[in-house]
Amino acid sequence: MLRLVQFLDDVGSRRVAVAGEDEHTLRLIDGYASVYDLSLAAIRAGAPLTSFVQTHLSPEQADYDRLTAEQRLLAPLNHPDPARCTVSLTGITHLGSATSRDQMHAQLTAATTDTARMFQIGLAGGKPAAGEAGALPEWAYKGDGRCIVAPEHRLTQPPFADDGGEEAEIAGLYVIADDGQPWRVGFAIGNEFADHVLERKNYLYLAHSKLRECSFGPELLVGELPESVSGSVRILRSGATVWHTPFESGETNMCHAISNLEHHHFKYDLFRRPGDVHVHFFGANGVSFGDGFKPADGDVFELDVPLFGRPLRNPLRIAKQPQQIQVKAL
Repeated sequence: MLRLVQFLDDVGSRRVAVAGEDEHTLRLIDGYASVYDLSLAAIRAGAPLTSFVQTHLSPEQADYDRLTAEQRLLAPLNHPDPARCTVSLTGITHLGSATSRDQMHAQLTAATTDTARMFQIGLAGGKPAAGEAGALPEWAYKGDGRCIVAPEHRLTQPPFADDGGEEAEIAGLYVIADDGQPWRVGFAIGNEFADHVLERKNYLYLAHSKLRECSFGPELLVGELPESVSGSVRILRSGATVWHTPFESGETNMCHAISNLEHHHFKYDLFRRPGDVHVHFFGANGVSFGDGFKPADGDVFELDVPLFGRPLRNPLRIAKQPQQIQVKAL
């Protein structure tokens, strides 16, 4: 399967390359400085992205190991104007996430939780017949393109936050064509990163808890996602593993079809503006918070899923100086 990478070259210019031919090198693509431009060009040419890339491959190669070590990798899809990129998510789509969230909410009520009810709604109607709309999933806004952190770079827990915890997920990456048609460029593994301590206080704080940075990549997988995707999630402290869990995703492990999640996102006209980019996280199977683990400053989050090539790694930075925002009257 085709996997695309974006990076900065030796003079600081953006480049696009293909990963996978050799684990230590990348094969460059000529004529396009971004996956965004490459994708729109393929749409306008009426060509599948895989075949379009093959006609623009360069013999030039780049040292993948050096780019990673020098932190020159970029997120594998972005918009030149960060305000034209919408980052969003759906939750309670995996059994593990439903169980973890239900445990948080069950502390607040003895009745059946909203999480459990939402998960049952997904189980009952999240995978409709082809051409039909299924059950409505949970949905939340995460930010615009400014919240995206490149692989190997630090995810920052803001000073007002109670926690900065990993959420290892698969994200769908999309561009909107000139006629308003959404096109999925591909998939990437991602760390949706959220404040679970805040959410545990009251699930109505979910919207606040999601307004954080995120990271995805380094590779963009072009094509359909396998029914089952597996790997591992680790948190490293001073080079040693202090928490880990298996990573399980894909529709076999979900109560919603990806097509159903996509329908309920893009059915809104405001998400089909020509030229926009969308990054949509499909939900986590489990998080370290559910095991009572609290990440510390300097910990490294690592998501390793062989299907997606190289692991996604991001250190955690905990900011210390809160700032009181004052609004001025004109």
